[in-house]
Amino acid sequence: MAVYKRGYQRYRGPVTGHWTRVLALPRFAWERLFQQRLMIVLLAVSCLWPLLCAVFIYISNHAELWSGLDGGFSKMLAIDGRFFLVFMDVQSAFCILLAALAGPGLIAPDLANNALPLYFSRPLTRVDYVLARMTTLVGMLSLVTWVPGLALFGMQVGMAPAGWFANNWHLGGGLAAGFLLWIFIVSMVALASSAYVKWRLIAGALILGFFFLLAGAAAMVNGVFRVEWGNILNPAKAAHSVWCGLLGVEIPVGMDLWSSAAALALIVVLLALVLERKLRPVEVIS
Repeated sequence: MAVYKRGYQRYRGPVTGHWTRVLALPRFAWERLFQQRLMIVLLAVSCLWPLLCAVFIYISNHAELWSGLDGGFSKMLAIDGRFFLVFMDVQSAFCILLAALAGPGLIAPDLANNALPLYFSRPLTRVDYVLARMTTLVGMLSLVTWVPGLALFGMQVGMAPAGWFANNWHLGGGLAAGFLLWIFIVSMVALASSAYVKWRLIAGALILGFFFLLAGAAAMVNGVFRVEWGNILNPAKAAHSVWCGLLGVEIPVGMDLWSSAAALALIVVLLALVLERKLRPVEVIS
């Protein structure tokens, strides 16, 4: 029978679920990222600080190792909100470096090769596409943030006296919530930079520049106007204030929990507008 005499029929075979289609993108992206030697090295280096913190927790909960020292030393070894705050500050820096390395390869190649029509011709929306790319970063950055953080919290719970968890249970939730907030912000910066610039190297530099330039702008505002509220322009400082509120630590002078949260929300909205503008399968230029 001739080909032109065969009528086309609708596909009636098995159809994959919605989340199966969405998670297909991060599955292949993770495989590609873990093949990069620099990524493996950076992940290994980022695990050094959690290991040192684990040693610190062990020493803090074994008084026989430092019983001969004065009482001031015991206060330095206390495992409280400040301890986890320092842990979050250090790991947040590794979070930015990992995002600068992994983020540019998520969207920029699709834009450079005009692959968005190929994605969106499938049963995937723009929200699904962004969610899939963000899932890639969330899974990667979780390995150096809340996963080791909760492991340290569990280690402390297991070694501390019976009443420690009842008095400090909020530290685990605050640590997880603070890290998830930071991962979301860093992921939005990485995706927006990757969508705004089609070259991976420049996109990576843009991710780093976003945090350093805003930090410099905040310092300039504080120096020129002799104020402290300029730190809300710095995403790292604003997130630090939110973490202080979650962990029950005193917020730095000149900062406020709600103003810091509002500044971070504004940054996320602006980054979402960049993604909405750039992630379009067809762009009409008049």
